[in-house]
Parts: sequence; structure tokens; C-alpha cells
Amino acid sequence: MSAVVEFRAASYHIGGREILKSLTLSVEAGETLMLLGRSGSGKTTALKMVNGLLFPSAGDVLVDGRPTRGWDPVRLKRRIGYVIQEIGLFPHYTVAENVGIVPRLENWDAPRIRARVETLLRQVGLDPEQFAARYPAQLSGGQRQRVGVARALAADPSVLLFDEPFGAVDPVTRLDLQKQFLDLRRDLGKTAIFVTHDVREALMLATRIALLRDGALELLATPRQFLDAASPEARAFQACLDWKVAPQ
Repeated sequence: MSAVVEFRAASYHIGGREILKSLTLSVEAGETLMLLGRSGSGKTTALKMVNGLLFPSAGDVLVDGRPTRGWDPVRLKRRIGYVIQEIGLFPHYTVAENVGIVPRLENWDAPRIRARVETLLRQVGLDPEQFAARYPAQLSGGQRQRVGVARALAADPSVLLFDEPFGAVDPVTRLDLQKQFLDLRRDLGKTAIFVTHDVREALMLATRIALLRDGALELLATPRQFLDAASPEARAFQACLDWKVAPQ
């Protein structure tokens, strides 16, 4: 395997506050790296440095071997699919128009866009005949999130970024979306970086887990290694797995 994304002593500070501290790790082709940590640990900052929404104050972030500062910013963003919790669908565009945005910007012809949209909607569990002409307001939260994933995949990006994408849906829908993510990873083999504060989600979806604490990397481990890790922060997250509510 070869590294698709690399953090080389990447730091980020603003207003005298160091949000990310000399992060060094690589993301290999086809793997899902989960950035796990508490609120304020630097997870989303690290994610945004991959597609050039932020640039490191020191060190480098590389995509396909090239520092993000060396990319044309538009090309970099179109090369990377981005899925966020708020989804960000355009309300006055249909589902098909939302999914086809980046291919249209890339000057794909209409038949190719239509075929791609139909394929992706089926892959995320939405029948194109039923959903392609709908508007976001006519969808459930889980359906909107599926459209967001389809849109991120539309131009066949080399990397997918997920910023707590399933946090705003109910637990049953969340589990369904997580299972679908695993199916897509198996079928498409995409490289993904996924931000979460949910240790169960990290263990379910990750090939490796990068545990951040106060902006620094505390642990980089497979899910099995994570369960055996002895660091204080790893133990704090492990304890969440044991905690149960006693019936009243």
C-alpha cells in the first residue's frame, strides 16, 4: 500500500492557541482512518487541512505526495469528497442536481452525469425513479445524508472526508448508515478519513484509529489494539463501552 494522505509534523495555531500539535501519520490507500477524540481535541482541524480548508501553521499535509499548498485549491477540493453532519444540500436543487454538481463543474456531458447519478443513488439505497426528482425538504434526515454521501462520491474522488456525518440522525438510522458505509468501502475501496467522538463508531468502521488528545496524537492503533491500549485517554474511551444504565 502507498500513502494517499500524510501529516508531517503538521501543527495549527490561531490567536496564540495551538489547536493541533505536530501531527505525524499517514493514511494508506483503501483504509479508513478514524480520528477519535473529545470535543476540542483537533479532529476537525486535521480533517480540514486535507482538502485545503485550512493550512498548517507548521509542517505539511500531503495529498498524493504533494503538499496541499502546492495544489490548485479548486482541483484539490474537487479531488476529495466531503461529507458533513449538516449535509449542506442545496434546497432548491433536486436530489439528482445535488449529486451531479461536481460532475457538471467538471464538464461531464448530460448522459454521463445522469448515469452516474442513477448508479450512486442505487449504491446508497435510494431508488432513482423515486428520489431523483425530489427536493431535500422532501427527504428524511437519513435520506438526506445518503444523498450527501452520493454527492461526495460523484466525481470518483481519491479520498473521502467524513466529519461526524451520522451524529444528527436517530440511533437506528445511524446504525443503518454505518453498515452502508462498510458496504461502500468493500465495494468501492475508497480511502477515507472519518471524524468521530463515538468510540463504538470508531471500532465498527476503522481500519485504524488515531486518538487525539488536546491537539496531539496519543495513540495510533487498529481497533483490536485500541481495546488493549493502556494510555489514560484510551482507557477513558474504553470505559464508555462498559457503562450501562441500570433499569429502574
